[in-house]
Amino acid sequence: MGKHCHPRPPHPPHPPYPPIPPLGRDFATFVALMPSDNPSPIAPGGAVAFPIDGPSSNGGISRLSASSFNLECPGSYLVLFQVPVTEAGQLVIALNGVEAAYTVVGRAQGNTQIVEMTIVNTFTKNTVLTVRNPAGNVGSITVTPNAGGAQPVSAQLNIIRLR
Repeated sequence: MGKHCHPRPPHPPHPPYPPIPPLGRDFATFVALMPSDNPSPIAPGGAVAFPIDGPSSNGGISRLSASSFNLECPGSYLVLFQVPVTEAGQLVIALNGVEAAYTVVGRAQGNTQIVEMTIVNTFTKNTVLTVRNPAGNVGSITVTPNAGGAQPVSAQLNIIRLR
C-alpha cells in the first residue's frame, strides 16, 4: 500500500429507498417509415411527416396532422428527433409557425441522419410544434427512402414535458 493510501472502512448498508413514484410526465413518440411516409422532397418551409403514433402517456402531447403536434400546456419540453436525409441539409423546430433559430441542425454532406436534442419552452396553451426544412434555405431535402437494406427506415420525433 502506498504511503498515502489508507484502507477504507466498509460502507454501511444502504437504507431502504422509498419506491420511485411514476414520473407523471407527458411524453409521445411519432414515427415515419420510408419510403412511403415522406415520398416527396421537403421544400424550404415544409415540414417532415411523422404519421405513425408510437408510445405515449396519452397526456398533453398530441397529433394535429401528420406533421404538426400540439403541446397542450405551457412549459419546458425535451424534443429529440432523427431524420435520415440523402443530401446536405438542415432541419429546425418551429413553434406556432416561428422557427427557433437555436434548434437548427444539419450536415454538410453524406447520407446519414440529422439529429436534434434540445429543450424548448412554450408560454401559451396549445402550442403547435413542427420539424421543418428552414424557410430561408434554398434546396429541398429528401428523406432517405432506403438505408442499408430492404427494411423500411424510420424517422422519429420524441417529445417529453419536463415541467
